[in-house]
Amino acid sequence: MITVRKSEDRGHAKHGWLDSRHTFSFADYQDPQHMGFRSLRVINEDRVAPGRGFGAHAHRDMEILSYVLEGKLVHKDSMGHEEQLSPNEIQRMSAGSGIIHSEFNGSATEPVHFLQIWIEPKSTGGAPVYEQLRLDPTAKRDRLMLIAGPDRVDGTAQINQDARVFVTEVSPGHTVAHNLQKGRYAWVQVVQGAASVNGAAVTTGDAVALSMEEQLTITGEGSQTSELLIFDLN
Repeated sequence: MITVRKSEDRGHAKHGWLDSRHTFSFADYQDPQHMGFRSLRVINEDRVAPGRGFGAHAHRDMEILSYVLEGKLVHKDSMGHEEQLSPNEIQRMSAGSGIIHSEFNGSATEPVHFLQIWIEPKSTGGAPVYEQLRLDPTAKRDRLMLIAGPDRVDGTAQINQDARVFVTEVSPGHTVAHNLQKGRYAWVQVVQGAASVNGAAVTTGDAVALSMEEQLTITGEGSQTSELLIFDLN
């Protein structure tokens, strides 16, 4: 079964310094039909004005991934980390028993555009963990590149959940495929561009949920390379 979630149907919050699109219910946007998908709880597409950001706030028992599309994102947390995240990097924060952090635009002149992703953990508590990895941009061209998963793999963020996150950049006319094991589900989020996902036409901001499918097939459409995130979930 394939279900398309259109970009324009997402929740939208605009606060002057922040323009945010919510794929699932978040903050003031509450839709009982879109509370998440399996362990995937949040995909927020945020645009933050220069010099602005999210002040210090607490999280616990959540796997949080940040993926910058444009600009620079500055991270500070109660574990003493102070880092800057740029495109082709993945930031993972396991909130565990509790963490306080802030995220700010690292530029005084340019906006930052990024995705914030929350995945519910398979177990609660435990010490919080921060991890930031540089990705090889060539490794995602016309193939799936694993960027987060439950196992310790070099170059991949380790998360506390039986979920795997891939990224791909698909050229027009090219196809990438991923086999889904029995009992697995997939969520495909179009970061930018146009593609066909198991025959469903999607564009920037759209998403596709796959249930009881044996294979995921993505074909690049249009005239430019398209970028997509793929979540393989139990």
